[in-house]
Amino acid sequence: MAAFKDPDFNTRTAAARAARQRALDRLRDKPVPDPAIVAARDEARVAREIVERQRRAARQNEAKEQKARAAQAKAEALKAAGEAADRPALSETELKALRDARYASRKARRR
Repeated sequence: MAAFKDPDFNTRTAAARAARQRALDRLRDKPVPDPAIVAARDEARVAREIVERQRRAARQNEAKEQKARAAQAKAEALKAAGEAADRPALSETELKALRDARYASRKARRR
């Protein structure tokens, strides 16, 4: 049985040089891309980027509008709370009169 023979330094460098040369040859043999196909790919990429920018701008506008609506709702709630604090508290008899009026209006609607 033959023993395993370690390749020497020169053999290893020659093998590496040959592998590099094969890779370069494969790269050189590669066909040049058709300019029309490259232009179509570029146009498609630009179109996708434009759509994405529009989508991003729409999301940002929606977020701004939502923040504005939330701020307006908060301001209205604070205003309503301020107005409620300005009104004097109703007495127990006034609350009972309001409740009775609501009950009477419901009863009248049923008839």
